Amino acid sequence: MLNKKITKLLVGTNNKGKLKEISDLLPKTIEIYSPSDFKIKSPIENGKTFEENSLIKAKYFSKKSKMACLSDDSGLEIDILDGDPGIYSARWGGKNGDFVKAIKRVFKELSKRDNDWKNKKIKARFICALTIYKNSQKIINSIGKIEGYISPVMKGSNGFGYDPIFIPKGKKITFGEMKPLQKYKIDHRFKAFKKIKKFL
Repeated sequence: MLNKKITKLLVGTNNKGKLKEISDLLPKTIEIYSPSDFKIKSPIENGKTFEENSLIKAKYFSKKSKMACLSDDSGLEIDILDGDPGIYSARWGGKNGDFVKAIKRVFKELSKRDNDWKNKKIKARFICALTIYKNSQKIINSIGKIEGYISPVMKGSNGFGYDPIFIPKGKKITFGEMKPLQKYKIDHRFKAFKKIKKFL
């Protein structure tokens, strides 16, 4: 376990949207770095779960940078699609991580399952696994989830990824329509972060 607070931290992602969201959650006293500061490319994520992929990234970036690393693996699970895109959420956007392409694929897959899906409440959830890795050991791993539904059309330009089509339970707007602070208070990343913030 950590015997002192972390003062410098590598946020293990090359996704700018994710980097901003995680950085906004972190204490202002921490010096934040990203893999691009060290020109480190992302590792191959061949885990079977969000937790495994989060650990793969944290371990890899920590060893390459010789720093403490906080890594995130997150994605969208849709019940009617048997949990897809799940851990392949980013990959549905192709090599360039084009989420408009990924969202179009979600709509296409939903139409294959149910032609009338746009008039139904399609259950989904965002999941986030966070891992802190330092000095060749995993410090902690946590999971955060938020339940919700798929919007039949893209709405809003805030956030990133699948945010424009995810309506959190109890809300009437998508993550893409929410102001960042509104989203940060309820989302899956915040829920996972609450469990690890005492280590920071």
